[in-house]
Amino acid sequence: MITTDFLPGSPCWLEVSSPDTDASTAFYRRVFGWKAMEDTPEAAGYLTCRLDGDAIAGLSPLLGEGERPAWTVFFQDPDVDSTVPAVERLHGSVLVEPFDALTAGRSAQFFDAQGARFAVWNPIDFPGMERTDSHGTLCRVELLTPDGDGSEAFYRELFRWHYSDAPAPAGAGRRRVITPDGAGRDRDQGGITALAPDRVDDTEGSAEWNAVFRVDDVDRALEAVRTGGGQVYTGPEPTPDAGRTAVCADPFGAGFALLETARG
Repeated sequence: MITTDFLPGSPCWLEVSSPDTDASTAFYRRVFGWKAMEDTPEAAGYLTCRLDGDAIAGLSPLLGEGERPAWTVFFQDPDVDSTVPAVERLHGSVLVEPFDALTAGRSAQFFDAQGARFAVWNPIDFPGMERTDSHGTLCRVELLTPDGDGSEAFYRELFRWHYSDAPAPAGAGRRRVITPDGAGRDRDQGGITALAPDRVDDTEGSAEWNAVFRVDDVDRALEAVRTGGGQVYTGPEPTPDAGRTAVCADPFGAGFALLETARG
């Protein structure tokens, strides 16, 4: 479970990029009930998505030529600048050099050694997500990777993550649950799933982080995805963790997943 009691190496923020932030705002309002707004005049088109006033995620215009719409997961990092040489030593690469986001915090973005994009965040005035693990908010992050051992080693060294075995989805290889350093097993924040050889093409041969949002009713959420112009790729289907999941994308192809937990 992800909480707002952030630890180093734990997910603390999310951001989706879009070629049309007005259309993306309308889509995520329909699916999750979010409202998106510029928090300051200096935001330069960057929107904060809120649910009943709580910050849930960021919505950013596409900034670079060739950038494609996608969700990016940010992990808590007390020393962003020192993470740069650590990533490079572990055979990852720097996508966005460290920078200050006004007075909110310091950030950088990377590709890991298997090609998955991720970001880090050192908060100053803004800690990150203000609500998690409830309807319309992040409840876990999942890494799909063609090299489970390599991905586990990369993040173990970078963030000191701990792993434990867990049931894998049908057709997948080994799945390992992630726990941040200094937390108990009840603070697992998602997992790393090694793709079976016949599924490596699902991520075009690279690893890929996925944001998973909790919903009260996955069927209703999927109908909102479809009517809002998004795509439903898989599901809803039962999972070994007890619940139903679906994999979707917004109208511009930014992928995400939904989880409806089992009802008692």
